[in-house]
Amino acid sequence: MNTRSEHNVLVLQGGGALGAYQAGAFEALFASGRRTEWVAGVSIGAINAVLIAGNPPEHRVDRLRAFWDMVSSGSTEMPFIADLMPRGFYNEMSANATMAQGVSGFFSPRFPPAALMPAGTADASSFYDTAPLRKTLLELADFDYLNTGAVRLSTGAVNVETGNMTWFDNSKQTITPEHIMASGALPPGFPAIEIDGQYYWDGGLVSNTPLQYVYDERQSEDLCIFQVDLFNARGKIPASIWDIEARTKDIRFSSRTRLNTDLLCDMHLTRTAGKRLYDKLPPELRDDPDARALLSNDNDPNLTIAHLIYRQTRHESRSKDYEFSRASMHDHWQAGQHDVATTLNHPDWLARHTDDEMSAHIRVFDLTRAQAKQQPA
Repeated sequence: MNTRSEHNVLVLQGGGALGAYQAGAFEALFASGRRTEWVAGVSIGAINAVLIAGNPPEHRVDRLRAFWDMVSSGSTEMPFIADLMPRGFYNEMSANATMAQGVSGFFSPRFPPAALMPAGTADASSFYDTAPLRKTLLELADFDYLNTGAVRLSTGAVNVETGNMTWFDNSKQTITPEHIMASGALPPGFPAIEIDGQYYWDGGLVSNTPLQYVYDERQSEDLCIFQVDLFNARGKIPASIWDIEARTKDIRFSSRTRLNTDLLCDMHLTRTAGKRLYDKLPPELRDDPDARALLSNDNDPNLTIAHLIYRQTRHESRSKDYEFSRASMHDHWQAGQHDVATTLNHPDWLARHTDDEMSAHIRVFDLTRAQAKQQPA
């Protein structure tokens, strides 16, 4: 039986309007009694992350709901008759309204349009203005509380000039609304955000899932990581030209979730094998630099990774990440709740500590997929 302390970590992928799935997942995790010690997010995942880490526990779900109620529109009830306005058509109308009107509390279209503005001016750099998001973040997140470090927050953005990923972390620096906005500044829709004289774009351009950062930054505590992804790398061959954009978006922004997890498992196996080999060396060889190199981490923790992956419904299309209707927000939120409940009540999950070995290892679960099995490492 595992007796070491286990810290709960949320890893939140980018995905625009699909981010309500993460909010629903967090509500279900919170209701289960789990408390989050660390949350890492990119793009919309960064916004959800700051609403969690930037509020005391009793206010987190309320702040998430306030945000998603603000950015969604219309009624939770379907404002259509199936025979006259199928759900897919309604969603496309909603997405078109988003493009034309923006999203309340998030972004608004520039007027005059960016294409009519002189090159080199701020208004020429994006189609939308994200000033409303800054105001929303200040209203719904307590940045003083955030920077006490009660919950660790990490978020990533891409330096526009170098093309390198930069990580912002409240355990290392003071986090401001600009750090969150930078992580979600997807061009050319949104403008680059300036921080300390450098300009940043959406972290999803390089890595839409901050799992690697969490792995690299881990300490000695065992981690239970809930990786909440909004794009599914697996999917069917597109049946039409209209399906291709949706499928390519899934592939691009899924950030090769399972491949990256497999690589982490391989790395972890190599590290633990190196430590076992070092322990077998005679004392006179243990101070050799090559031998010491085997000890990349003397205290590797056990890692449990639960994949929670939003799976597109049949009426969703290429616009799913910018379709902000209240109906879709409600669906995504409920899907997140459902997938957490399925995972936490699955026999494989409930039995995950019964076969613990003394050596550190990674276990990966994807229990919301039909006939999913634990993938031991």
